[in-house]
Amino acid sequence: MGDGMLKKLSIRKIMLSSLALFAMLLIYIIPANENTLDIKEELEYVNTNVESSPIFLMDQNSYMALTSVAVNDTNIENKAKQLIKVLTIGGMDSKIPSGFSAIIPPNTEVLSLSYEDGLIKVDFSKDLLDVSEDLEEKMVEAIVYTLTSIDGVDKVIIYVEGDILTKLPKTKINLPSTLDKTFGINKEFDLTSTKDITDVTIYYINQINDNYYYVPVTKYINDDRDKASIIIDELSSNFDFNKNLMSFLNDGTKLVSSTVKDGQMQLNFNEDILNDAVSEDISEETLEMISLSIGANYDVKEVVFNVDDRELYKIALE
Repeated sequence: MGDGMLKKLSIRKIMLSSLALFAMLLIYIIPANENTLDIKEELEYVNTNVESSPIFLMDQNSYMALTSVAVNDTNIENKAKQLIKVLTIGGMDSKIPSGFSAIIPPNTEVLSLSYEDGLIKVDFSKDLLDVSEDLEEKMVEAIVYTLTSIDGVDKVIIYVEGDILTKLPKTKINLPSTLDKTFGINKEFDLTSTKDITDVTIYYINQINDNYYYVPVTKYINDDRDKASIIIDELSSNFDFNKNLMSFLNDGTKLVSSTVKDGQMQLNFNEDILNDAVSEDISEETLEMISLSIGANYDVKEVVFNVDDRELYKIALE
């Protein structure tokens, strides 16, 4: 993942894959006494003729994982069509980073696609339903999460040959007619009761060769605490859901307090989150992992990391 630690006073873009032009999460780090800088002014090396868009592709462990691909159109409808083509087996395989794969069945066509007021309506050919039973729900997750990661898109309606897809034919899973990220992804159920169920999406880390990437897991648990506390507790514990998923958050890390105001999440930690108490460094992977998880559960534009009430890092979610 990049070239080492994120440094205070620096501005940089997270690289999720060596084959992606740049990642979907822009991170800038500033000390508490610095003004926020314009990320566009700092990234002079970025090719403005080609954008990178987040996409959720299947990794080698059959998780839908976050990576990014280059797209050459800023129009929302055209961008959505390109991303769906990348998600389709045999569609645009050359754009897929090594170690990932498409999930929509081959020969699936987009019969129509429209965008209006944050909603994408996409009508697929019946080939969409040729997906295997074990990948049926994952395919819907990939479509929904990819399309709603486009700036300005919040919801998706999936049609098949003109009819809204409201039930998956093989698994018999019922779908809401309008889908968004509350549908969940890589779902894990850890329930002791059918009452007071909380769903929280947490981003873990996996690795292909020397490149880290992020895997979101929507956990359904009986826990009435705020989601920020759940996220930190889950990431700081010994996670045994699957040995292929990692957390770089130090054991003993505690979230002392969290507040949301004016689109900003303020997180205040104990010193155990620090990799180095003298330099007050927090690992790059920890910053990214927590920021992605907060962004998945809260409508915020910025995450501020404090340790013992001292502001150390400020992360912009783009």
